Amino acid sequence: MGVEPGSDKGPDPYTPAEMARRVEAGGVAKASLSWDRAFALGVLAGAFVGLGALLSTIAGSDTGLGYGPTRLLAGAAFSLGLVLVVVGGAELFTGNALLVMAWAEGKVPTAALLRNWGIVYLGNLVGALATAYGVHRSGVMSLAGGRISQTALAIATAKAELPWDQAFIRGIFCNALVCMAVWLGFSARTTTDRILCVMFPITAFVAAGFEHSIANMYFIPLGRLLQGSPAHGLTLEAFFLGNLLPVTLGNVAGGAGLVGALYWFIYLRKP
Repeated sequence: MGVEPGSDKGPDPYTPAEMARRVEAGGVAKASLSWDRAFALGVLAGAFVGLGALLSTIAGSDTGLGYGPTRLLAGAAFSLGLVLVVVGGAELFTGNALLVMAWAEGKVPTAALLRNWGIVYLGNLVGALATAYGVHRSGVMSLAGGRISQTALAIATAKAELPWDQAFIRGIFCNALVCMAVWLGFSARTTTDRILCVMFPITAFVAAGFEHSIANMYFIPLGRLLQGSPAHGLTLEAFFLGNLLPVTLGNVAGGAGLVGALYWFIYLRKP
């Protein structure tokens, strides 16, 4: 494990107070991105999350391990998505909920905050949809005698059938854990540390069945492609209004409110 260039503290992690300043500075940089770079990085993040969702589906198919171990395995596999985002560099809407820390400090105007969220969200949607289409066309869903396809369709159907209030609450819990993964990553001085910081919160949210808006941009459209018709309730209305809307609102509340605003209050707020 190497030491971060310019560091005078060796391998010791950053303290929470130092992490808060790093998140604030990162938020200013993100809000300053040109629209085309933010959009392109958003497309990458949507694709990365889609790939993590694909690996999670494969890992959770036909394991014979029982519910709990299978969910843990699927969650660990899904961590690939955020590892690619955090280490490879991309813009993920759910993680960018932490921009509220820079906004609350007055370093990022409201218009810039909403602009970043809007552009990145659209980029994530394009990347996730493109990945879902590519996975469908690749034929990998037919592997294992079609059991991968059955798992993917079951996941999509379950998400589309969630009641609005449950989808919203699961979105809150999900992005609280996602933003905690991103927050913990700001303590790291090595790539290994960052990967380990990501894995446990992401594994937890998937294993618990919480809802991630960007992942659902992959899961539900893929399910619709696999079934060929909206016979299982995978209609556009069920996708956008029944799932994506409440989950997105929950993600904002969980990430921006429970993590970003709370850590701003603790470490950055002026007395």
